[in-house]
Amino acid sequence: MKTIPIISGLVLGFAALGTPSALAQTPEQVAQQVLAKSPVIDGHNDAPEQIAERFGSDFSEFDFRDTLPTNGTGSKPMHTDISRLRHGGVGGQFWSVWIDPELPQFEAVQRVIEQIDIVHRLIDTYPDDLQLALTADDVEAARENGRIASLIGMEGGHSIGNSLAVLRQTYALGARYMTLTHWKTLDWADSATDAPESDGLSDFGVSVVQEMNRLGMIVDISHVSEATMNDALDVTKAPVMFSHSSADGVTKHPRNVPDAVLKRLPANGGLVMVTFVPSYVNAKNRDWAAAEKAEEARAAALYPGDAVARTAHLADWNEANTMPPVTATDIADHIDHIRDVAGIDHIGLGGDYDGIPFTPDDLSDVSTYPLLFAELAKRGYSAADLAKIARGNILRVMRGTESTAATMAKSKNPI
Repeated sequence: MKTIPIISGLVLGFAALGTPSALAQTPEQVAQQVLAKSPVIDGHNDAPEQIAERFGSDFSEFDFRDTLPTNGTGSKPMHTDISRLRHGGVGGQFWSVWIDPELPQFEAVQRVIEQIDIVHRLIDTYPDDLQLALTADDVEAARENGRIASLIGMEGGHSIGNSLAVLRQTYALGARYMTLTHWKTLDWADSATDAPESDGLSDFGVSVVQEMNRLGMIVDISHVSEATMNDALDVTKAPVMFSHSSADGVTKHPRNVPDAVLKRLPANGGLVMVTFVPSYVNAKNRDWAAAEKAEEARAAALYPGDAVARTAHLADWNEANTMPPVTATDIADHIDHIRDVAGIDHIGLGGDYDGIPFTPDDLSDVSTYPLLFAELAKRGYSAADLAKIARGNILRVMRGTESTAATMAKSKNPI
């Protein structure tokens, strides 16, 4: 951020008359000022998965203050560390605790508890920078303490092993949202990327949403089918969130939110935390990703049992088929669309950093949020609008969920 020099009363007088002056702010300055007062609360980051996979959950093997390759993280750097979170104006992060949807139920429950443990250990290891947040007030307290509020979001209802008791215990361990499905359809909820079984939510799926409302856990409907989105909106008494999705009206993709669902958000009070996944936000990139996946299948058929040949084949294909560029302008287009359909009160950000193989060209890691906010400022978003996108809207959803739980506190005992 550039320092604005002290300006004489004479220049100020000209400014008052409408003469351009050095007081005019650049979009970059607007972005920096907004984020200094209203640091981003991001809805989805997969750093816990990276810690488990890269380092075997061994905290002696890495330094989360700086995870760049020189510190031993390997040839491909993580997208996230404390230094870059601070540089990017991130004041709150929902850490995703993701587990493989193919795991058997009992193993899934164990693995999600292990992932939650990673988040708690991360906070305990870096207490000067990270602070556990279980409520909206906790998030604000972390900001006042100069720390990054650390929240926990479970990515996929397979994590609870078809048990409301497990759901309750993961809430007790700190989870404050659950994505109803991941890529795979469950017994009780249909995914956006798998064959349907319940045409949305089953009776048990309805019970899950109701119990989440009673607990004060946000219902996250990223990854689910449109029928499941609508069933959840029909059933919930609290605002919902899409922790990492974008607008289907801009880029048609099963992981994005259709306009018909966006139009329901004002009545519900929920929001879409716009994601940065290249294939979700740019149609040319989506088509390239589909072609690459098809080529992977072709290579497997051409070279069965020969991993070296498959790798070489795909490297040649990638060299001949450059991935189409994606930039912050693509993300801003989705934000524009959601604002036009649902309104400014229903937008947040869920970058999906450390959960994706590719990022937008100019949003390569968590340090780059100011660039996106500058792009939005260029498009005429006010400081008040930007503050809502950064944190105001998700804090409202959290408070709405907490208020619903308080209202339901005298209800009958859970199933």
